[in-house]
Amino acid sequence: MIELDRVERDFLVGDETVHALSEVSLTLPAGDYVSVMGPSGSGKSTLLNVLGLLDRPNSGSYMLDGVETTAEPEEKRAALRRNHIGFVFQAFHLVPRLSANDNIGLPMLLAGVEPRERATRVHEVLESLDLTDRGHHRPDQLSGGQRQRVAIGRAIVMRPSLLLADEPTGNLDQHAGNEVVALLERLNASGITLVVVTHDPAIGKRARRRIRMVDGRIESDTQADAGV
Repeated sequence: MIELDRVERDFLVGDETVHALSEVSLTLPAGDYVSVMGPSGSGKSTLLNVLGLLDRPNSGSYMLDGVETTAEPEEKRAALRRNHIGFVFQAFHLVPRLSANDNIGLPMLLAGVEPRERATRVHEVLESLDLTDRGHHRPDQLSGGQRQRVAIGRAIVMRPSLLLADEPTGNLDQHAGNEVVALLERLNASGITLVVVTHDPAIGKRARRRIRMVDGRIESDTQADAGV
């Protein structure tokens, strides 16, 4: 369960204060599937960064799985991020010199998971992504769609409860993009809460819940009609 209550996030740009988020209140039940849309500068990415504990609000409350996160020290926030949240970005952010195996296993290595457990979980993830024959390939030896699937594998290997995807199909052709969205939706069907920021109306409409942001505020928050 995610609960934002009157969250504000301001940035100082020169002498001007920019209100990136203004009085944002939002509740996401476990397993929700949400798209976040809106024009550039509307606060979409800032909202995602707050949800992902990459950014701290100036005021307001953010409860993640029963923990009030806003006042927690960075060490605790990093642990919550590592254990509860997965990230998928437009630009993949894979380590070029590492194989798909090692890119997926990197969060577990940093978390101190022992080697045998790492190997088992990487194999399971590669299998679920249909990438078992690409495990020893570096990112430059993979297609764009395969690189994004590796990035998704890295995001889910710690078994997070929340998956945040920021323009996950932005660097992909339509076919690869559809495959990536279908994969994210399968993960959501398994119980992971999925939040997708996108400029693509077709992808936004696939979510069961659709949020539109304007000027740092939630302008609309609607549920998809049954069957849509």
